[in-house]
This record gives sequence, structure tokens and C-alpha cells, in this order.
Amino acid sequence: MNATVKITKIGNSAGIVLPKELLARLRAGVGDTLYVTEAPDGVRITAADPDFAEKMAAAERVMREDRDILRILAQ
Repeated sequence: MNATVKITKIGNSAGIVLPKELLARLRAGVGDTLYVTEAPDGVRITAADPDFAEKMAAAERVMREDRDILRILAQ
């Protein structure tokens, strides 16, 4: 999907209006938080918190590597 948005003036700030098709792809709506991160080719806008994904990957790594220890601690 390619979308073009226009920057508009909102008070002393600037903003963009996201088309409903783009919001649907992001699974986001009014009041949701979107995350903007730098990417090699520009910026990336996602509804998923990139820090959370990194933390979950680290937790899954620990759970795989230390499965026996975690099993003992759970008892």
C-alpha cells in the first residue's frame, strides 16, 4: 500500500491525517499511540512498540536457554 499524506497546520504545530485504509493496516484508531523510528530508507510508523518487541525477544531467549532453571523456580 502506498499512501500520500499532506502536512497541515494544527494550532502552533503541524500534523498529518492518516487515511482510514492506512489506520486499518496499522490496526490503529483515534487515541492509539503510534511509534516512529528511524529506518535506513527514512522513518517507520508502527502501532507496535519496538522496545517491547526487543524485550520479548530477550525474554524468549532466556526462557529457551534457561528452561530447566525456570522449571525448578516454578515449583
